[in-house]
Amino acid sequence: MDRIHAILIDYWPHLVFAISIVAGTGAAVHAAMTKQDVRAAIGWVGVALFSPLFGALFYFVAGINRIRKTRLSQQRDEAMVVDAEQVETAPVDVAPISGPQFASLKVLGDRVSRFRLLGGNAVQPLAGGDEAYPAMLQAIRDARHAVAMQSYIFDNDPIGREMAQALIEAQARGVEVRVLIDAIGSKYSRPPIVRMLARGGVPVARFMTNPLGVLRMPYANLRSHRKVLVIDGRVGFTGGMNVRAAFVSALAGATTNRDTHFRVEGPIVTQLMSVFAHDWNFTTHESLPAKPWFDPSAMPRIGSVPMRCVPSGPDRALGSSHNMLLGALAVAQRHVRIQSPYFLPDQTLIGALATAARRGVVVDIVIPGKNNLRLVDYAMTAQLDQVVRTGCRVWRSHGAFDHSKLMTVDDAWAYVGSSNLDPRSLRLNFELDTEIYDPAVARWIAARVDELIGGAKRETLEGLQQAPFAKRLRNKVIWLATPYL
Repeated sequence: MDRIHAILIDYWPHLVFAISIVAGTGAAVHAAMTKQDVRAAIGWVGVALFSPLFGALFYFVAGINRIRKTRLSQQRDEAMVVDAEQVETAPVDVAPISGPQFASLKVLGDRVSRFRLLGGNAVQPLAGGDEAYPAMLQAIRDARHAVAMQSYIFDNDPIGREMAQALIEAQARGVEVRVLIDAIGSKYSRPPIVRMLARGGVPVARFMTNPLGVLRMPYANLRSHRKVLVIDGRVGFTGGMNVRAAFVSALAGATTNRDTHFRVEGPIVTQLMSVFAHDWNFTTHESLPAKPWFDPSAMPRIGSVPMRCVPSGPDRALGSSHNMLLGALAVAQRHVRIQSPYFLPDQTLIGALATAARRGVVVDIVIPGKNNLRLVDYAMTAQLDQVVRTGCRVWRSHGAFDHSKLMTVDDAWAYVGSSNLDPRSLRLNFELDTEIYDPAVARWIAARVDELIGGAKRETLEGLQQAPFAKRLRNKVIWLATPYL
């Protein structure tokens, strides 16, 4: 035994070196063969080769897409649209509503999204937590049959506990309740709110956890960033808002964060519910029946707004939102407004923004003056020159952090939801966005963006180039890590 022990001590460094080389080479080969984005492929190959052991471990945790395209995953994806397809609605002609140029965008949506464009909806924009949370709470308290709720972050703070208590009370009075929270997002506060919900008898689950068996470490990527609340299959809420006290002025005061959410009624609610049911089944293997969750055949036409959900994620829906953004920029004729807290578009999107601006379209992009993610802000700043020099106008808003993700084209079409314009949202996360063919909603968003622009600072090439060299170098170094941010 002593001799074996001595041999192990002598050869241990060589064994570790061999394992690291094999692991790093394997990770590099896997990244090169599976990554479709060249920046991500180069980044991961570099990490794996320059630091074989730790790079391979990092790649295993954060770089591998484990949502396999098996027949089972395809069946789950197809099941997402089964109930929504039963909605009876006449074909929608968007040209008289938003303009002739949007007819081709509607065709693109038909081919990109798993869902049809549905007319007969009503949309109510909600500005921040002061408007969104009371509306959501009241809807939960009025629920008679079913409540389905999905969020990336659901904090254990005053507003989170109030929301959880409303869900518990709904469950206690006989309402069917299901709550799905992302496994990473659930850890933003301690103790996690899932404990309170579970103690209250609410069926609650965490999305994408436990990939490493006994280690119980969640996936670093492949997060569910979707925000959905559906009440009785008739009223829905979606947009960019998590559940956090930081968005309530009575709790956060002068530092209140801003965001935008939307209350919807009409056939579109069946699509929201279908997305939730798909994710709930993927997580828990429980299939939710049409009743009491929704009854597409009895879905009333509440308004006149054509809408469509656009789910995206690292599965069969990869690139859905990216394609919709490219299509919208291609049909724009007068004015594009974009608001995003994390603005890190890839070269294809940068090219589309540049082409729109060079065609004479006014392209306004609003990003936060104060960002809650410092590294992302550095990376954003590092590539703003690529956008600014093509004629796009980039504005840094003043005041508290704004988490809104909004886009309008020609004051006639809007794209809203959970997606940021960064690699994580466009390729790594499960997101949910909605396209809205309604000039009234588009003008509401345009007015909100223009109000921010009125008090914002415009980024210029001169200003970006005049920053100290050390800061510009720091920003570029962080920008190199964009595939991981």
